[in-house]
Amino acid sequence: MAPLIVRLPNHLGDACMALPALDLLAANGYALTLTGRPWAADLFAAYAWSAVSLAGSRWQHVRTLRNTGVKSGLLMTNSFSTALEFRLAGISTTAYASDGRSWLLGKAVPVAVADHMVEHYYRLASELVRAAPTIPPDINLQISNHARKRAHELLSAHGAGSRYVVLCPVATGLHRGKVKAWGGFERLCRELLESGLHVVALPGPNETATVRDALPGAIVLPEADLSTFSAILEDARLVIANDSGPGHLAAAAGTRLISVFGVTEPQKTRPWSSKATLIGTANGWPHYEDVRAAIDTALRD
Repeated sequence: MAPLIVRLPNHLGDACMALPALDLLAANGYALTLTGRPWAADLFAAYAWSAVSLAGSRWQHVRTLRNTGVKSGLLMTNSFSTALEFRLAGISTTAYASDGRSWLLGKAVPVAVADHMVEHYYRLASELVRAAPTIPPDINLQISNHARKRAHELLSAHGAGSRYVVLCPVATGLHRGKVKAWGGFERLCRELLESGLHVVALPGPNETATVRDALPGAIVLPEADLSTFSAILEDARLVIANDSGPGHLAAAAGTRLISVFGVTEPQKTRPWSSKATLIGTANGWPHYEDVRAAIDTALRD
């Protein structure tokens, strides 16, 4: 096995979309060490890959990277600073030629701006293998039985039935100055509850109050690690989400998903799943009735 250290993307959704690339590398003889945000270890807990969290100052990052002893790397981030860290740690790195950093890299790969993000990461990983197969239509995140047990215990403790719907109303940050969260979640929550369904929400860090306000009456679970979060999404009857990290996590877990778009580009970030239904475009949010019709169809299937 050839050791390879991979700097993961900084956002949950992108890390999910990078999984086919990671699977490609592992299938072609690379022993992976993943670095990046602290949550990465939870997200990929069911894999045999090592995970190293980068914390503290830039020099601490360099020391952490150097201490892995791995000399070959792949950068899935686009920044100059992450390339500099790998270079200072003595790692020969393959990455896209972005942010004026080509001179820091062992192999600089031209950027193809039209790629979906799954294709973007997969094409980069393909630079390290002789032949890459067609990207599978689904991401297929591995989830451990231990995580499924924790999810079942958490759901049972909060009175969620065995067939529940998950709503993910939060999408942090702005895209080109526009809010990325659909405004119909409060009405949707009320109507689903009135129909007799159990509605479950899983807030991310520091999101509990926001989620409670957005989804009055829903079962708002306490914050959980990502592997437990994945298992809860996996067993849901349906997930309705913005173009957000939880939406991509639901797609990776293989859950039936309604993905609502309004400002971001579906051609780049649509859920990579044969079980996902996309409603809306980058040019405006869909009508509430269209979203509800897609949900009703999914619940009947």
